[in-house]
Amino acid sequence: MKHPVVQQAVQLGVKGRLVLPAGVRRILQLQEGDRLLLRLRDDGVIELVKAQEVVMGNKGLLQRLYPALKGKTLAQELIQERRREALQE
Repeated sequence: MKHPVVQQAVQLGVKGRLVLPAGVRRILQLQEGDRLLLRLRDDGVIELVKAQEVVMGNKGLLQRLYPALKGKTLAQELIQERRREALQE
């Protein structure tokens, strides 16, 4: 999802805490307790990504690589595989 470019100065607080401006939190629909992934790139740029976005992106990647999983969880696929193996025994 594309978001508007926002540039705003922030300041590190006590113990290195950083407060994300309210406008940024609103644009990204961040709520208290949301988990974020911090990435430090080789060029020194810091990225903050919602952990949920990372998980959903990886889920999409898995579904493209393994079309048989479409609409199933990995747990469901594992259960079906175990049942097939049990029938063969």
